[in-house]
Amino acid sequence: MKLDAISGLLDTATYTPSPNYDERPENLAVSLIVVHGISLPPGEFGGPWISDLFSNCLDPQQHPYFAEIAGLRVSSHFLIRRQGDIIQYVPVQKRAWHAGQSCFQGCSDCNDFSIGIELEGEDHTPYDSRQYASLIDLIEVLMQAYPAISMNNVVGHADIAPGRKTDPGIAFDWAALRKKLATRLASSVDVNDT
Repeated sequence: MKLDAISGLLDTATYTPSPNYDERPENLAVSLIVVHGISLPPGEFGGPWISDLFSNCLDPQQHPYFAEIAGLRVSSHFLIRRQGDIIQYVPVQKRAWHAGQSCFQGCSDCNDFSIGIELEGEDHTPYDSRQYASLIDLIEVLMQAYPAISMNNVVGHADIAPGRKTDPGIAFDWAALRKKLATRLASSVDVNDT
């Protein structure tokens, strides 16, 4: 898994461009990863609906919930499907519209300095082990590309928008993610030191 520094695209991801992005502010380092959970319709997995939402072509006739959200203009940099497949919607050097009203360590507008990773899931359903494996690989690649991202700067949507958002939810295993990520990063350092 490699990130192209020029295009901002991940070589193993399926690129499905979203129109919902803009430029990041100048001289502001990418320093945060925000993990989200999403399912469309709520609680259902599979289907094209998430990509349709991020591409502004969600058909409001397909489900009653879609009529409520079809007008949203949102995106994320990445989506990790239940099987671990990664879809990329926005190049990482661009600002995706995933965080909304948000604040991290006193800095508001987290879209300006973050990368959004959606996991296909919902708050109370355990995420798939293949999603965790892809997420760890992706975070490691992003940390290499953006040294300002530390382990403490990998957070959930609920952490930057408390009271407004709950994802990735109580079913997301933060302890396991941090343990596996720490092991991976330690191995990476050991390999680089030899």
